[in-house]
Amino acid sequence: MDAFAKLALCAALAVLAGAAGAQPVPPRVVWVSPAPIGQGGLFFDELRRGLRETGQVEGRSLQLESAWGDGTSQQAAKLLAEVVATAPRIIVTQGSMGPVASKATTTIPAVFGYSGDPIEAGMVDSLPRPGRNLTGISYMTLELVGKRMELLKELLPKARRIAVVATPDHPGDSAERRASQAAAVRLGIDIDYFEIGRGKTVADVLAAIENTRSDAVMFFPTQTVIGNRVAIAEWSLKRKLPTISGWAQFADGGNLLSYGPNLADASRRLAFYVDRILKGAKPGDLPVELPTRVELVVNQKTAGALGVNVPHSVLVRADRVIE
Repeated sequence: MDAFAKLALCAALAVLAGAAGAQPVPPRVVWVSPAPIGQGGLFFDELRRGLRETGQVEGRSLQLESAWGDGTSQQAAKLLAEVVATAPRIIVTQGSMGPVASKATTTIPAVFGYSGDPIEAGMVDSLPRPGRNLTGISYMTLELVGKRMELLKELLPKARRIAVVATPDHPGDSAERRASQAAAVRLGIDIDYFEIGRGKTVADVLAAIENTRSDAVMFFPTQTVIGNRVAIAEWSLKRKLPTISGWAQFADGGNLLSYGPNLADASRRLAFYVDRILKGAKPGDLPVELPTRVELVVNQKTAGALGVNVPHSVLVRADRVIE
């Protein structure tokens, strides 16, 4: 049974239970991910944990369901439309499903965990006053862009040129570029920008970087980058080019460094919004939050393979070191 069939069955059973005079069926909350469960299951589990911490009880105060994509943008809109058709009480979206939800429904409350700028994506009117049927957490924190570059410089003090991989169609990309350029000027580093999308794949970008004199590569964190993290790590080791991005999965996938929001913590925080909405709050009145916890992950195994000496000053700041 596919995701839509399962959701439709749950919705139908709820109607039948009500018609039969049974106990009221708890409101349905559906988590929708563009990625398969193997890539997003951890974050769904954190949402579930967060709901328990708010006092919500599955089967009593809510029904928690999930729908999973195949990692392609083509399938995302279809999946979200199928979820909307079952009329859940709240939709919780992961990653790129946020902008899709904003187009799929203007009435069902949706809570997002989103990597880009939700204002630029047309999801909310402002962070303090979202004003629509969506709210949640934006993982994009511009000050971290410069800090990632500072980390590279700390590990590679002789670095003079860094390749920065951007995604121009990702809302917030232009702001991240400005932040990276400001950091580069401050650190005395030259930048070469490379773009994923608009006909250029990750493989195309990596091949182009090989023709430069880059000392390291910084990837703006997007689902495309994370989805290709293992291939990027293999390329990094082959070309002896250190890499950094914003989410722990990047370092877990074999790359040298990640520094950015703790996505597990942020996913757990989404439960706060679900709880408030179930208790009567309007999404448009709940301010969009930025992450409150960041994490530095150092892949020491990769550092050794690259011949990079990670200073003690970095290791002691790391939240995790992969040996």
